[in-house]
Formats: sequence, C-alpha cells, structure tokens
Amino acid sequence: MSFPSPERNPLSRDDLDPDPIAQFESWFAVAAEVQPLPEAMTLATVDEHGRPDARMVLMKGVDHRGFRFFTNYEGVKASQIAATGEAALVFFWARLDRQVRVRGSVSRLDPAESDEYFASRDRASRIGAWASPQSRPLPGGRDELERRAAQAAERFADSDVPRPDHWGGFLVEPRSIEFWQGRGARLHDRFRYDRIDGGDAWEVVRLAP
Repeated sequence: MSFPSPERNPLSRDDLDPDPIAQFESWFAVAAEVQPLPEAMTLATVDEHGRPDARMVLMKGVDHRGFRFFTNYEGVKASQIAATGEAALVFFWARLDRQVRVRGSVSRLDPAESDEYFASRDRASRIGAWASPQSRPLPGGRDELERRAAQAAERFADSDVPRPDHWGGFLVEPRSIEFWQGRGARLHDRFRYDRIDGGDAWEVVRLAP
C-alpha cells in the first residue's frame, strides 16, 4: 500500500537551531504575526496524589533560563507546583499547524522580577490581584468579588498599588522541548530537544508521529 507524500510545512533537522529557546523564539515570532494570543499556553501540573490538572495561562517572557508566567501563590496551580516542583507546557498555533511541548522543573521568580512585571500591569489588573482569593469558593457570588475589588480600590485610592506578597511569577526551566509540525497524511514532523546532564547542551532526536 502506498501513502501520499506529505509536502505541507516540512520541518527537517537542518531547519532547527541548536538552541531550543532560539528555535522557540523563531516560531513564536511567526505565530505572533498570524495567531491570536500566541502566548497562550496550557499549564499542566499534578497534585500531591499524582492526579493531573491543566489550565490556560499566558506566557509572560522567555529567555535562556526558561518560560515565565505569573499567578496567585495561594491558588491551586501554585499549591500543586509547590507539592511537586514540576510542570508541563503546551503551545498550539492552529493557523500554523504547530505545537510546542515543554517539560521541566518550576521555581518562583526573584521578587524583584515579580515587582517589575506587576508594575507594568494596568491599575485595574493590580487591584484585581488584591481582590481575588484565587481558586477559593465565593459564597457571595459575583457581588462578593466586586465588593472585594471596590475595597481594594478604596484602600489604594491615594497611592500606587504594590504587589501583594501572595502574587508573583514562576519560571519553568525546561528539561525537554518538543517541536511538532503538522504534515499531510498524519505523517507529522516531531523533534525533541533533551537537556544533556542538566547543562546547557542539548540532544535533538526525531520522533515518530
């Protein structure tokens, strides 16, 4: 039996940058031109019992250290990260038929980095960080949430809104990064970078689709 030759969006080993972060930045720049919210990513964690959980968050930066996002340190995702120190990320850019998967360890960002990002947010979002008891029940419904926001706005009416201690950033330090390019006949191109001995060198392997 013969199969049609997939010619759509080929990805070869020669196309890849030796550095997976550089490769990600290259793909992300293309996605930013055509894909709404290219920074949206699935953050997958497990709890202390090994039960999986996932939700969408926004990547707020990437560099040689890894991928950054910000959240409430008292929420469910933060408690799961605290329990295991591990997470996985998935980016999917449908208009390019591309996917990136990341697995690695997670740690809190330095407070100064969290302060810097928090200061860049609009005032309403900073108020919201004080108002929301993330992941906890709201017995009073939406009215309770809006009341909490009004109280926070009043508290800081005559001053800047500082970063609350319970809010800040995390860094996902990748151990492996996989690049997936959709192709015809389901014969997709997949390449995974694996960090070698915890250092800065990476091994690249092609995976079957």
